[in-house]
Amino acid sequence: MSAPAAEPPAATLLAEPVRLAVDCMGGDHGPSVTLPACRAFLDSHPQAELILVGRPDALAAARGWPRCAIAGASEVVEMTDSIEVALRRKKDSSLRVAVTQVKATTDGRAPAHACVSAGNTGALMAVARYVLKTLDGIDRPAIATVMPNERDGYTTVLDLGANIDCSAEHLLQFAVMGTALVTAVQGKPEPTVGLLNIGEEAIKGGETIKQAGELLRAAAAAGVLRFHGNVEGNDIFKGTTDIVVCDGFVGNVALKTTEGLASMLTMFIREEFGRNLLTRLAAVVALPVLHRLRKRVDPRRYNGAALLGLRGLVFKSHGSADAFAFERALDRAYDAARNGLVERVHDRIVATLAALPTSARAGDATTFDTLLSESP
Repeated sequence: MSAPAAEPPAATLLAEPVRLAVDCMGGDHGPSVTLPACRAFLDSHPQAELILVGRPDALAAARGWPRCAIAGASEVVEMTDSIEVALRRKKDSSLRVAVTQVKATTDGRAPAHACVSAGNTGALMAVARYVLKTLDGIDRPAIATVMPNERDGYTTVLDLGANIDCSAEHLLQFAVMGTALVTAVQGKPEPTVGLLNIGEEAIKGGETIKQAGELLRAAAAAGVLRFHGNVEGNDIFKGTTDIVVCDGFVGNVALKTTEGLASMLTMFIREEFGRNLLTRLAAVVALPVLHRLRKRVDPRRYNGAALLGLRGLVFKSHGSADAFAFERALDRAYDAARNGLVERVHDRIVATLAALPTSARAGDATTFDTLLSESP
């Protein structure tokens, strides 16, 4: 389930029912997973509405569902398809049609408030960026999700794979977007930000990380965000900061390592308790504890990564997600839309630009290039 959110002021909540567009064909399992997840989501969210996108015959079971519409799509972006195929050859794919539901029409409104897909990550990011475009002041979107920590809470980490090569300015933008995400969904007005590094000292790391640290310190001095400083990999799970910023290569490795470790430990525990009759009896006694432990570390509960920085809300589910995990992704998209995440990211970017030196603003495509040279 998505991170529990403190109730924001009523004025910030979306006044109308939240409508999600769902790519029902994406992922490893398609409608066999997405449809049961959508039905469970509708049952638990009586104010929500869904637009199910996919081949009409594959979505026949959903016809007649309350608060649910179907948008036809004749093609499917496969997990092995290249970005070029997704963008240029499959223009009527369920992934693209679902993303298009979030694009504002001539009257300024979009059919859906957010989109959810378990499809090809690269294709989803490319299509979303092409269709929706990035917000003014954002060069690249970033993928953000939550990981559990020792404080019985969540650490938001970004980027998780959208951007392999990042500049210092990109990392600053990730910090701004992550701050808006945590403020909107978790209700924390001023969350803390850590920069992932090989040590806490400011002198450590490559040149890009050092420059990013300077940018973040300058932004903190301007009152734009709360920068804690450098953090290490174990700080993600200690809960040292609310947000951890890194490039997409490092973030994706950290995410996959975490998922692999959780899976391995679960397997080890199962093997040890099943070794003989005595250990199986011990397992029966320990069953309530084991169930609680499994629930706390189950990566399915944290499924659903936000593609931040776009002119619309897009959430990425794990491709191998089961119905339980995909429903969690729907939950996260619902919470983000209900709490006006896009508007909050926009407002945070505007506040950042206003606080930075004038020469750091390069029109609508601000990259903060000269912030270091003008910072005290």
